[in-house]
Amino acid sequence: MKSPIEQLNKVFDSRIRLGIMSALMVNEEVSFNELKELIGVTDGNLATHMKTLEENGYVKVEKGFIGRKTNTTYMVTKAGEKAFRLHLEALEKMIRSLD
Repeated sequence: MKSPIEQLNKVFDSRIRLGIMSALMVNEEVSFNELKELIGVTDGNLATHMKTLEENGYVKVEKGFIGRKTNTTYMVTKAGEKAFRLHLEALEKMIRSLD
């Protein structure tokens, strides 16, 4: 049997990616600007973390326009949802083992 710490997903080790995934799990979609404000990061920092999540297949990106302004929205993928739930379960097991 694997130790709960071995079941943690390294992609979610960053507090920023943890925040992004948490926001996306409870919202159908979230815009770049909404995520930036919610998590309190710079454009470049958010873009870097979103790229990591996208490259791992955990988020889906849609780009469009609202009037003349670009609008980028993010959604969690089924693979992302499953991976994040497994990560949270591993964290929960670790916390329960402290009792």
